[in-house]
Amino acid sequence: MSIHLVGGGWSAESTEVYELFVAEAATRAARVGRDVPRIAVLIVVEDDVPSEEFRTGYPAMLASVGPCEPLVHEVDGGEAFDTVVLSDIDALLVAGGMTPAYFDAVMPIVDQVRLLVADGLPYLGFSAGAMIAADTAILGGYMIGGVEVCPADAAEDLDEVTLVQGLGLVDLAIDVHAAQWGTLTRLIAATEAGMVTGGVAIDENTVLVVGEGALAVIGSGSVWRVEPQIDDDGEITGVSVGTIGVD
Repeated sequence: MSIHLVGGGWSAESTEVYELFVAEAATRAARVGRDVPRIAVLIVVEDDVPSEEFRTGYPAMLASVGPCEPLVHEVDGGEAFDTVVLSDIDALLVAGGMTPAYFDAVMPIVDQVRLLVADGLPYLGFSAGAMIAADTAILGGYMIGGVEVCPADAAEDLDEVTLVQGLGLVDLAIDVHAAQWGTLTRLIAATEAGMVTGGVAIDENTVLVVGEGALAVIGSGSVWRVEPQIDDDGEITGVSVGTIGVD
């Protein structure tokens, strides 16, 4: 089973991004004799973000990928999920919206999420759900030391780039909407400043699949890998940027 990190963006035509996730959910469901996998979909709403169109259309899109039962659990910003959302499920999907709100809502059940994923539960993070999956998670922000490093529209209502201890499902920092929102530069700047030890910035309608084998990229965009360049004295002298590619 794998961890699926989607860079945002969704439409009825982008179903290929979710096919492997739904297939893995079906495999886990079959192990307990269930014909249709039950997928918990966690959505946090703050100031009508994500929109009502997303809150209804996204689970419907997921169900169109293959036979599955999306179990939608919705809370308002400032509220937290209860562990009951993790009961009797075959996969977990943490959706998108305001990343700080998702962090606050999901962290109270972080221990249970980690245990289930370690036991092979497929996890899919969409946008905010991808960002908080990291060991060190980027919550937002558009400045480092008062210097702009990405568009303010991508700041998630934060000024300085803000890092927290995330779900710990992957050991690299994650940013999303890379090409569309210009957030690749935020990850580059955070890496050069030594705030993170590198990571990936994922384009919309694109998924990075982290499993037991090699990393896989599926979708219409790219996954941008950012790594620090370090000299013999252990000092960061710059960063290297490249794409992992698309299958």
